Amino acid sequence: DTEGLLRIKEENQKHYRRAQRHQEKKEKIQKHNRKLGDLVEKKTYELKTQYEHLANLRRSHILELTSVIFPIEEVKTSMRDPADVSSESDNAMTSSTVSKLAEARRTTYLSGRWVCDDHNGDTSISITGPWIILPNNGDYSAYYNWVEEKKTTQGPDMEHNNPAHTISAALCYATQLVNTLSLILDVNLPKKLCNRQVKTQQGNHEFCGENLSRHRFTRAVKKLNANILHLCFSQHVNLDLLHPLHTLRNLMYLVSPDTENLGR
Repeated sequence: DTEGLLRIKEENQKHYRRAQRHQEKKEKIQKHNRKLGDLVEKKTYELKTQYEHLANLRRSHILELTSVIFPIEEVKTSMRDPADVSSESDNAMTSSTVSKLAEARRTTYLSGRWVCDDHNGDTSISITGPWIILPNNGDYSAYYNWVEEKKTTQGPDMEHNNPAHTISAALCYATQLVNTLSLILDVNLPKKLCNRQVKTQQGNHEFCGENLSRHRFTRAVKKLNANILHLCFSQHVNLDLLHPLHTLRNLMYLVSPDTENLGR
């Protein structure tokens, strides 16, 4: 029994020494992990600082781009409310008739359905200058209406002062701006829109071709609006400000200096 007790004591001492070695190894591993944790925290802070610096650079480039090359502004029109004009001409008009006229003014028949738009007829959005504007309500039917009318009517009057050229130019500039913003922000766009003035196998790039059909034009507009919304979502633009049909207005909110997360 005494010999057995001695053997057990020796084994216990071996286990104790092994436990000490494991404890020292555990402490070394914990110390190494703490160093790595401090290093990761330091690197994370440095990365966050670099991201903030990069965001500020992107923001400054975008603001310079949209102030010098692609300024986007809201253009007020001098159109008077039909309800006001009618009420002045007929003093006996009832208030219900006036309200109905005002409601009709804020309603637009767009793509087969009635759309309510409080800004309809009041404002337009310009890009690169006050002479290149888009309707605020997103109704670009004047373009393909002009194309269809041009097929049946030929004459020099068709080429002057028509809104189709203005709409085409504004959408072309918007496409170029969106593609440039995607490069600056490093955001991949869901839809591909070409803005280079070269001919490809598929033809000219969107919005600058001659006499685009209604289907091709509306398809390109939908792709452009989808890209703009995607950029707005990536920069955390307030969703309450966005409308799927307001092309330049959404862009204006995206590049506004008030957008806190611009450049993220």
